Parts: sequence; C-alpha cells; structure tokens
Amino acid sequence: MVGLTGGIGTGKSTVAGMFEKRGAVVLDADAIVHQLQAAGMPMLVEIARAFGKEILQPNGSLDRERLGQRVFADPAARAELNRIVHPEVGREMLRRLQEAQRGNAPLVVLDIPLLLEGRTAAAGGKRRAASASELTREVIVVYAPRSAQIERQMARDGITRDHAEERIAAQLPIDRKREMADHVIDNSGTLEETEAQVRALFERLAALEAEGR
Repeated sequence: MVGLTGGIGTGKSTVAGMFEKRGAVVLDADAIVHQLQAAGMPMLVEIARAFGKEILQPNGSLDRERLGQRVFADPAARAELNRIVHPEVGREMLRRLQEAQRGNAPLVVLDIPLLLEGRTAAAGGKRRAASASELTREVIVVYAPRSAQIERQMARDGITRDHAEERIAAQLPIDRKREMADHVIDNSGTLEETEAQVRALFERLAALEAEGR
C-alpha cells in the first residue's frame, strides 16, 4: 500500500488514473469527500452550521467555489473545515482500505491531496489517532514546477493568478513535498513521459507487494 499526493495543478489525478489503468486499486480521498458532503449528509449540515448557509447552493448542495474562497484565504477557517472533514474522511478511507486489502489487487494506492500535510501535523503532535495516510509504507509525489501549477489551475478552473497562488500557498510547497517523497513522478513533460514513469514504478511496487504477501 502506497500513498499518492502532489500539489494543486501537478496532475495527481492523471497519474492516479494511470495507476488504476494498470490494475491498482485507487482510493480517492477527494471522491470520498464529495460523497460525504452531498446534500443532506451530516458533514454538510455541520459545514453549513460552521460557515453559514451562504455556502450552500439553492438546491442544498455545497457551493465549493464559495467555500474555497473562504478557506484558502483564511487559515483559521481552513483549520475549522479540516477539523470537520478529516476525521470522518479518514474513517471512511480506512474502511475502504480494509475492503481493498481483502481482494487480490496487485497494488493499493491511497490518493490523498494533503497526505504530507497530515504527516507533518502528526509529527507535531496535533493528531492522536492513526489515519490511512499514516499507514502507507511509501509516498509517491507527483511533481510539476510552481509556474505549471499556476498556469494549469488558471486554464482548468478559470481563476485568477492571485487565486491560484492562494491555493498553492495553502499547501506545503511542492519542492518540499518532493524532498519528503520516496518516489517522484515528474509530470512536467509529455503524457507519454509521465506514463513511462508510472509503468516502471507500478511494476516495481507491485513486485514488492507480492513479495510481502
């Protein structure tokens, strides 16, 4: 079992899809968050209680853009959102991880955007319970230079450069994440170059996983 992370705009989702294509089971923390924050879910009720009903769409779903503008610009608001979201997402990911481990997948990949931020907080004594991210044996970081992170966000999400830089500032710098990684996928080149790196790493990690069974 390995952790997969990166930074906004580095192409982590693209790399996760490449691992999945090769047969890995990918547990996507963002997808779990979206499911737990669906209209009427307890987590969304608590978020609306903390941030006000203005972060809801008319149909009762979460206005992610509005909430994002609040939390990326305000560290205290971001900490409050993390307090609401992270424990429940961690429990659900652990449950799905246990299911995946009962299968015969050649590799289980935990796709967690803030994996290294969570480990840093744990090292500082801010967390007490082990999370799925802390159970990963090795960490893969998907890397792209900061300039690419900014340009990709602007093109993908239609946001301003200042907003893109705010989002990046809310995470550990990508160069620091690269230093903390066990493996790095450099996604600054072509898709073919990225896929070649994923293929080689998948084969190596799947072989190690098979040896450990």
